[in-house]
This record gives sequence, structure tokens and C-alpha cells, in this order.
Amino acid sequence: MKSITEIFGKNVFSDCVMKERLPKETYKSLKRTTELGEPLKKETAEVIANAMKDWAIEKGATHFTHWFQPMTGKTAEKHDAFISLTSDGRATMEFSGKELIQGEPDASSFPNGGLRATFEARGYTAWDPTSPAFLKEDSAGVTLCIPTAFYSYTGEALDKKTPLLRSMEAISKQALRVLRLFGNTTSQKVLTTVGAEQEYFLVDKKYYQSRKDLIFTGRTLFGALPPKGQELDDHYFGSIKERIAKFMRELDVELWKLGVSAKTKHNEVAPAQHEVAPIFSTTNIATDHNQLMMEVIQKIAMRHDLVCLLHEKPFAGVNGSGKHNNWSIATDDGINLLNPGKTPHENAQFLLFLAVIVAAVDEYAPLLRLSAANPGNDHRLGANEAPPAIISVFLGDQLMDIFEQIEAGDLNGSKDAGVIKVGVSTLPTLPKDATDRNRTSPFAFTGNRFEFRMCPSSASIAGPNIVLNTIVAEYLNRVADELEKADDFQEALKKILAQLIKDHKKVVFNGDGYSDEWVQEAARRGLPNLASTVEAYAHFDRPESVEVFEKHGVFTGCEITSRKEIVYEEYAKVINIEGLTMSQMAKQEIMPACIEYMTSVAESISKVKAVCPTVDFSVQEEIVSNISRLLFDVRVKVAALDQTIEEAKEIEDIEEQAFAYRQKVFFAMEALRKPCDELERIVAKDKWPFPTYDELLFRV
Repeated sequence: MKSITEIFGKNVFSDCVMKERLPKETYKSLKRTTELGEPLKKETAEVIANAMKDWAIEKGATHFTHWFQPMTGKTAEKHDAFISLTSDGRATMEFSGKELIQGEPDASSFPNGGLRATFEARGYTAWDPTSPAFLKEDSAGVTLCIPTAFYSYTGEALDKKTPLLRSMEAISKQALRVLRLFGNTTSQKVLTTVGAEQEYFLVDKKYYQSRKDLIFTGRTLFGALPPKGQELDDHYFGSIKERIAKFMRELDVELWKLGVSAKTKHNEVAPAQHEVAPIFSTTNIATDHNQLMMEVIQKIAMRHDLVCLLHEKPFAGVNGSGKHNNWSIATDDGINLLNPGKTPHENAQFLLFLAVIVAAVDEYAPLLRLSAANPGNDHRLGANEAPPAIISVFLGDQLMDIFEQIEAGDLNGSKDAGVIKVGVSTLPTLPKDATDRNRTSPFAFTGNRFEFRMCPSSASIAGPNIVLNTIVAEYLNRVADELEKADDFQEALKKILAQLIKDHKKVVFNGDGYSDEWVQEAARRGLPNLASTVEAYAHFDRPESVEVFEKHGVFTGCEITSRKEIVYEEYAKVINIEGLTMSQMAKQEIMPACIEYMTSVAESISKVKAVCPTVDFSVQEEIVSNISRLLFDVRVKVAALDQTIEEAKEIEDIEEQAFAYRQKVFFAMEALRKPCDELERIVAKDKWPFPTYDELLFRV
């Protein structure tokens, strides 16, 4: 294998490639567009398109595509060949500035929440020059992928990227206002940065293909726990199996080629669970990279006869998968605004940004919660593996002590971190961090960033970052308004800090988020506990939510309404597919297999009785009796599930329908699973109709 430095970014039309291939004036013009927001000139686009085409063709590309992120949560692409015909019938390779800047996919065939009718098909993709184009290599050959935004003929955003870019502009604008008040005259832009840790499961393809639930839903709808699970904690950070290591090696290479800075890889808590994490980057690029990462993991897994499961809870009873969103704020000239320094009590700028974020998370907790909501995450949040559904902030002892000092009006120092001594002379004395970590907190400060740990493993990180950027922009706006009109900046700052802490410290919790006591304490503090997707999204179009998004130009009211409808429709469809799959598997696979096994046991009793009537048959009879009893329960539960599905389907209002699927179908499915999993423990292994957990989790 070539060195990482030779491989990294080889398939990316990166800044260094553009600097090398574009005329100086064209390059400067593009940089003014990406960094200062100047409109892109037509002649500049033509030159860039030609250079991009030449670069792509040199690397074997035959097609280009506008690569975008519709509301499916996946990526979309329509491939066009570079080919063009001359008047005498010869082929030439052409790519114009217009083709670079604008595409036209069908806008009514993607989820749009009523923004587009079926007969109103026109939609546009628009080049996002802040995210570099890249080459995708697969069985189709080499394709030039151009990251784009996607919006309707009437201008509404139909994707996840457009509002993300809007939110990035909003927080930059408001953060700069605050920085100017602190005397910063050099920074021209404020960027949010993200590093998204991606968790996933790998299972053997032959077992996957034998399970209808994994194929249709991405998770196991049935499955009894094996004798061994994760209780020995031996998989986490454990030695990586040869087969998995080979897969991970190829994954690293493919990601590096695409400029995705895959840095960390390891075994996660559950058997067959793993993680890959990149170095942080600007939020829109990090979002693009995470979408690519999910796609590449699945593609590479198939090459190794493996299947990647990105579902948040593919296996009941073991840890599910999340996506930790490490979010920070920095200036374009390299100042991390969440770096506390060695003496955070003296860093007023840091403390203000910290207090603003805490206040924003407290006031807009329902928005942050819904940004991490999807059907799969409903199975994961609140269990002893993921943060609870209650939004809280972890600051640690040092910063909490500073907050308390500020509130009391007597700020005089920071707790010393100290060093760690372990009593072995040959081991170094290590500097100690100012605070411990809290893995039970949904929103934890981890030294120079916040880690939002709620995010679903299968979803785009655009949603959480849209919300974070917007709500923090709103509080920065409020603070800037107060400070700009103050006669005494220092006194006003001191007063604002104390008030923010007093009003919003209730959201700060440094304890065990898994404990029952915290649920009770959170209720006493008035913190919302939105247990499911449908409950969370009920807050999306509340007046205060619409107001903050519209104020900062991130969403219009109709874009919010459409997204709420899309989420409810998706939720109903997902649970409907799961319910139908479960019913079918129970009727067509589990029940016939159990009847066949029960019949074989009953027949063996008859045959042995004919030869030796005095033998004790109580064991065999108990097996037959238990299977018969459980089968009767399965039949009743299947009928109940089928009925709840039919009743939910008849509901016309999409929000009511989603709540019906959550409150009735969801629990009817749980009721059916219980007797089926008990049957798995009784029926002979060779008679059970599909692979079990021990095969899926331990035979990789």
C-alpha cells in the first residue's frame, strides 16, 4: 500500500488541486465566493468546469453527477456522461459552467411534505463550492460527484444541506458581532466544526440474507439473547479479528482517497459492533463526509461478504449504535472559541460563549431532542447504553464551580486540574484534565468542544447541527443586542453572564444520566422528557420554534411544516413495514417451524409408546405443551398486531397516524416478540427458521 500522504485526497478536486490547475484570477475569484460570499461569475464557472472535467477524465471518469442530500436522509445522484456529439458524428468530452452550477432532478419524487405536487416536478440542484468535488470509484467506473444543494422551483429547500448552510451563515453573523465587542477586528468569519464518530455493526452476509427482518427493516424483529453477550466487556477496544481488520484496512484507504480523514477505528461495546471516527472539519464538509462514510462502509463490507448495519438498535438486549457529534466554534483565522485556556475564570470571551450555549440548549431543548429523533433511536435512547431522552448539559467540576462563582458575584479562580500519579516509578506522571468525562450526558463539554451524543447512527448529522447553529445564533444575537447598547461593556458583560447562569443552570447536570433519580430530578427542574420521535416532533412547528428559524433565515414556516409531515410520514411507514414484516415472519416462518417441531416430538412419543408404553414421557409432553401454549399466544398477538396496523392505516391525519403507530402498533410488536423469542429457546436449533443472535453476533 502507498503511504497515507500519497493516498489522501487523491480523488478530491481539493483546494491544492484547484490552486494548481486554475488560473490565478479564477482561483482568487472562487475563494472570494467561498470565503466572502461574493456571487460566482459565469466566466469563472466555465473555467472551473473545464479544469474539473480535465482532471476527472485524466483519472478515468466518464460521467458526472450532482450529488445531493434529499429528505430521505440518504444521498441522491443522476449520472450524465461527458459525451457530446459533433456535427459529423464524432464524440467529444464536454462539461460547461452551466452543467457545473445547476442540475434539474425531479422534485416531486423525493419526500417534500407537500411543497411540491406530483404534477409539479421541477426542482434544482445548485453547486456548493464550499465542499470539494470528488471522484467515486465503483463497478460503474469513475464518476465525478459535485456536492450540491437541492431546492424547489418555488425556492423552498428540499434537502438537508441548504438549511445547514443557512444556519452556518446565521451563527457566523451573530458570533462576529460578539467578537467585535471583545476587540477582535481580524476574524472575517466564524465557522462551526464537527467530528462525527460513526458506530456500526457487521454481520456475515449469508446470515443476513436468511433474515427477512434485516433485509426489510435493518434490525432483528425477533431474537433470543445468546448465553454470552457483552457482559464481560471483552469486545470494547478488544483485539480486532483478522476478517474485520482486513475490511477496516480497505475502508481506511477508500475514505482517505475521498479526503475523509478516518483516524480512529476500534471495536465497540457490543459483539460485532465497531466505530470509525474522523478528524473534525467545517460542518457542511463534515456532513458530506459522514454521508460518504456510511455509503463507503456499506460498499466495502459487501466486498468482504459482510453486511453493515447502521440501524440504531439492530439487536435487542445489546448496545445500540449512535453517532457522537463533536461540535465547536472557531474563527477563520484559527481561534477556537470554546478553548477555555489554562485559567478559564479569566477568559471572559470563552465564558460568554459557554453560557450562551448552555442557555440555548436549555430554552430550545425540544428542538435539540427532535434533531436526534428517528424510529430507530426510540429503541436506544434512555437505555443503559445511550444518553436519556432528557436533554441536559455536562460541564464538569471546574466549569460548574466557575459558574457558581459568577452567579454569586465573586469570581476569583479555577480549580486546579493537578496530575495523576499511579505509584509506579517507571510510569510518567501525567497531567490531569480539568474534569472527568460523563458518557451518560447527551450534551457534554469535553475540553474544547461539546459532544452531542444523542445522534442516530443511520441519520444525517445535518439536523442536529442546523439546530445547534440556529439556537446558539439566537442567543448570541440577544447578547450582542444588549452589549452593543451598553455604556459600560465590562459591567454589562458581568451582568449578562450572571443572568444567563441563573436562568439556565437547571439544564446543567454532572451526575449519572442513567439513574431513575435523575428522571425524577429532571421532572422537578421542569426539563422535558420526550421519549419518542412523535412526541419530539410535535414541538417543531410550535410558535417559538418557527420564530427562531424564520428570524435567522434557516427555515421558512412552510419548510418546517413540510419537514414535520415528512418525519411523521416516514415514522408511520417504518413502523408499518416493521409490523408487516413481523407478522409475515411469525405466520410463514416461526409458526410452521414450531408446528413441525412439535409434531415431530409428538410423533416420537407415539412411536416410543408403541414399543415401550411404561417409559416416562413427561419431558416430551412438556415440550409439546409449552410450544402449543406459546403458539396460541403468538396467534393471538399476530391477530392483534394485524388489527392495529389496519386501524392505523385508516387514519388520514398524518400526525394522528404516526401517534397511532407509536402508541399501538409499536407495543403490539413488542407483545408479539415475547412469545416468539421464548419459542426460540425451546425449538431445536436445526428447526428454527432463521439465523439466531449467536450466529449474527459471534460468527463474523
